[in-house]
Amino acid sequence: MKAKVYKSTGSWYQVKAENGQFYNARAKGVFKIEGHTSTNPIAVGDEVDIEIEAVQEESAIIQTIHNRRNYVARVSPHNKRMHHIIASNIDQSLLFATLKEPKTSTGFIDRFLISCEAYHIPAILVFNKADLYKSKEMERFEFLKEIYTKAGYRVKLISVEAGMGLEELKAELMNITTLLSGHSGVGKSTFINHLFPQFNLRTQEVSNWSGKGLHTTTFAEMFDINEQTHIIDTPGVRELGIVDIAKSELSHYFPEMRKLLGDCQFNNCMHINEPGCAVKQQVGIGSVSEDRYVSYLTILDTMEDKKY
Repeated sequence: MKAKVYKSTGSWYQVKAENGQFYNARAKGVFKIEGHTSTNPIAVGDEVDIEIEAVQEESAIIQTIHNRRNYVARVSPHNKRMHHIIASNIDQSLLFATLKEPKTSTGFIDRFLISCEAYHIPAILVFNKADLYKSKEMERFEFLKEIYTKAGYRVKLISVEAGMGLEELKAELMNITTLLSGHSGVGKSTFINHLFPQFNLRTQEVSNWSGKGLHTTTFAEMFDINEQTHIIDTPGVRELGIVDIAKSELSHYFPEMRKLLGDCQFNNCMHINEPGCAVKQQVGIGSVSEDRYVSYLTILDTMEDKKY
């Protein structure tokens, strides 16, 4: 019987079968997915085949995993050489960010967008907590909005607390599967609770001593808004490492740089200080913002090149 994974708690999975029934399922033996060095072979959003184990206990065994259309991963917290798949088979992602309590860094935003670009998942940037923003934060928002809009992303300003921009954002979610991500404390769970109170997700305040949100969601989980509309809430992700991308490919995942790659003098141009670099010529004066270019260099510097 076909089913979809709604929640993973490590060794057990909650799956929803095509008949609408939920089962607690476990994997049959060890799944070796070719070419993947992930710590979790089965992820939320995966389509699987199950065999009912016990009808009364509503338990099942996952027999096979269908091919994924796409997925988003992060570096495994336990092993830097492995990655952890956050969710799969996603139509779009919403990255929640804040400019205050807590402040989201552009480095984190850019790393997340690179992951989405790498797996062809359209991303929307959502800046929450507009009700807390004074003129300094509003200036910063307008600055970032211009940068990311120019790069080809949609940027929204909302306040869950004040009910600002929520209906418009809700309309963006309908009839597709959306991944919600962002640091703890940026208001993801509050947003879901506001729009869909039936889910009643746990939320926590930002811890004063660190300015970082406290960890409330431990595992990714999918929710049905209706039969066609699904959202996946994710753990308050502290860090997204760049996985499965070679240094020479990084510029391909900055859309504003990707458009210029064919104009560089050298095919293997890294856009650092090579002669005839079309990207470098556009920095600060054309389609590539200085901030995004600096972010590219910083990320490039932290990457270990893939060994084949």
